[in-house]
Amino acid sequence: MRFGPQGGEVVLAALPPFEEANRLRTFFVTLLRALGDHGIGAALPDMPGQGESIWPTERAALDDWRSAFAAAEEKLTRAGARVHVAAIRGGALFDGRANCQSRWHFAPLTGAALVRDMVRAKQAAARESGKDFDPRAIAGDGPPVELAGHCISRAMLAELQGAAPFAGPGLRTLRLDTDTAPADRKILARPLWRRADPQNNPALARELAADLAQWVKQCAS
Repeated sequence: MRFGPQGGEVVLAALPPFEEANRLRTFFVTLLRALGDHGIGAALPDMPGQGESIWPTERAALDDWRSAFAAAEEKLTRAGARVHVAAIRGGALFDGRANCQSRWHFAPLTGAALVRDMVRAKQAAARESGKDFDPRAIAGDGPPVELAGHCISRAMLAELQGAAPFAGPGLRTLRLDTDTAPADRKILARPLWRRADPQNNPALARELAADLAQWVKQCAS
């Protein structure tokens, strides 16, 4: 998906994977559209096995996502854009190979934390149905594991356990005020990724878009 101006400064966006992509896609699209009010374009690609991709989710690997995201950056750069990266939550786990002018992360988390969240959701669903789920069942060899409605390979889960967001130069990090991890700015808001159903928050989207636009312009100058 493309938004706003096609050239100049363009934000390449990374959605979180799996169930959080469903919960945050509308919100993230609202944020990216709001960047157009600041004269900044945006692009939102689907990673292999995610969104509208025809690649089976259980065949996806973290390396695939990192390579695909870097390829999206290369395509934009060849078209004349100056690329900046914006990632939410688990999207910050696969933007590290992209050559970009700057990075902006909102509520990034480690791959281990992402897996823990999905395992907790699986345990809660199992309890509601009167069953048990042992978190140790995702380790080792075997068929893909169903977590949060997605069939995920055990190799992918193992990769995620050791994955961490990019932490190099040119990065601005925002977090919710309830998050104790370090950040350049704390935002007062409720976590949309914890809601049972997808929801939007246009006011928060505009606030984050303004912060992102200011960062992009600062790094471009």
